[in-house]
Amino acid sequence: MIRFENVSVTYDGESAPTLKDVDLTVPEGELVLLVGPSGVGKSTLLGAVSGLVPHFTGGTLRGRVTVDGRDTRTHPPRELADVVGTVGQDPRAHFVTDTVEDELAYGMESLGLAPAVMRRRVEETLDLLGLAELRDRPIATLSGGQQQRVAIGSVLTPHPRVLVLDEPTSALDPSAAEDVLAVLQRLVHDLGTTVLMAEHRLERVVQYADRVLLLPEGVMGPPAEMMGVSPVHPPVVALGRAAGWSPLPLTVRDARRAAGPLKRRLAGRVPPAAPAPAPAPLLQGGVLPGPDAAPVPVPVPEARGLFRRRRTAPQATGPAQAPAPDAPLVDVSRLAVRRGRVEALRRVTLRVAAGETVALMGRNGAGKSTLLGTLVGTVAPTSGSVRVAGLTPHTTDPRRMVRAVGLVPQEPRDLLYADTVAAECAAADADAGAAPGSCRALVSELLPGVADETHPRDLSEGQRLALALAVVLTARPPLLLLDEPTRGLDYAAKARLVARLRLLAREGRAIVLATHDVELAAELAHRVVIVAGGEVVADGPTAEVVVSSPAFSPQVAKVLAPEPWLTVEQVEEALRA
Repeated sequence: MIRFENVSVTYDGESAPTLKDVDLTVPEGELVLLVGPSGVGKSTLLGAVSGLVPHFTGGTLRGRVTVDGRDTRTHPPRELADVVGTVGQDPRAHFVTDTVEDELAYGMESLGLAPAVMRRRVEETLDLLGLAELRDRPIATLSGGQQQRVAIGSVLTPHPRVLVLDEPTSALDPSAAEDVLAVLQRLVHDLGTTVLMAEHRLERVVQYADRVLLLPEGVMGPPAEMMGVSPVHPPVVALGRAAGWSPLPLTVRDARRAAGPLKRRLAGRVPPAAPAPAPAPLLQGGVLPGPDAAPVPVPVPEARGLFRRRRTAPQATGPAQAPAPDAPLVDVSRLAVRRGRVEALRRVTLRVAAGETVALMGRNGAGKSTLLGTLVGTVAPTSGSVRVAGLTPHTTDPRRMVRAVGLVPQEPRDLLYADTVAAECAAADADAGAAPGSCRALVSELLPGVADETHPRDLSEGQRLALALAVVLTARPPLLLLDEPTRGLDYAAKARLVARLRLLAREGRAIVLATHDVELAAELAHRVVIVAGGEVVADGPTAEVVVSSPAFSPQVAKVLAPEPWLTVEQVEEALRA
């Protein structure tokens, strides 16, 4: 079905090819998973299948790529649309209509399918992906995960013979991800659809793959064999390596069958406790600077669209007193937010201390991003109160608010506007009043190997997120808000992120992250808060909350239950001891 013949892709201005000498064949009716660190060319390989590379991306493609006998060099994407369906890393880039139902029908309309066929397929797709209740909703009002499901549905309705998916579960909650992957498996097994998928959250997808393609090596083989040599692997494989299991497990079920001896070795031992939050002085002199205090940075979040909002109350003036040392940095009481007919939040109470890391978890559309918006001031409460570092966010001048809280949104490009990484970092240093080179040092830590002259749009989704995080961290805000911070990050990049966030927490900075990444919550969070239907339904220590929740439990916890082991790191430390 898909054939790569000695394919290399070199982008304009790059001295080395992004893909080099790729030679492989993907037969019909297989699900092939692309595995490798960020920036090794996974998205480029997928783009070569759909024809986006090089017709839209530019650059030079050497060799030959054929899909169902069609040469992608002579067939642009529009001439492959009846064969190949594509969903990229940014679902918003795919939408051409305003509502969910119209978007699902658009691709079939373009191919000229009969109205009766279109109606039936739309209904089937709404049911398959759990979108029936959203059929009339404007796409712009959906959460990131809901938009991702709509984007996937829009390429399923035309029934393409090949599906090309780039990070398809990155913004989905665990249950929604399982539903989407189950649909893909049915398409592969029952209809003979060929699926090429790039995904960093291997714990979700590796068990569904027929074969795994390792990049940049270009080696393809059975999942178990490839996971044995891959530097990128899910926690259950890392646990198997630590315990010396052979063969290595790919699923929790396989690992549980082999875990008896390991459980006996760990019997009577207690996982090392996470360091308790250690509040540190957050603001010099106990006062937040007023808008005319020196030095005053240009309010970068305001310039980058994070604080565009209508004022609903008079602006706060004069210096605001920081909270007392024993007061929470974040104090939310009976918060409610209504957007039109939708009650996004209701009766939410949340307190976060300095030095504490809190993970917000829950289904797509539960209200996590809305809650972060109230903390930074972009969303005004309908009722209740929100206080951050002694300020009321939605009524406070953004020039003062930016000194207290930093937000990295789901779409990191909302924060990036310069033409190069170097210019982005220089602007961040100037905006934050930081020493020159401060932002670039953070970029080098989180994103090693990226050249100064690289344009942010040429970075992968995970690389852009790391750059946006460095921009926000340069200002060293007392409160850091992260919305899906591991979307697009491989395991190595996530490990660097975790190390940096742990350091910030030890410095006394509070971190609130909205995430569907249960492994990240297990590694990093002191507390987990589960939100459902706009309400807080669970709030407690990470081990207590996630171990009791099948949907939000990490792989290690599922394997070693009922003992409260959460991460491979904990198990390795216990085995060494």
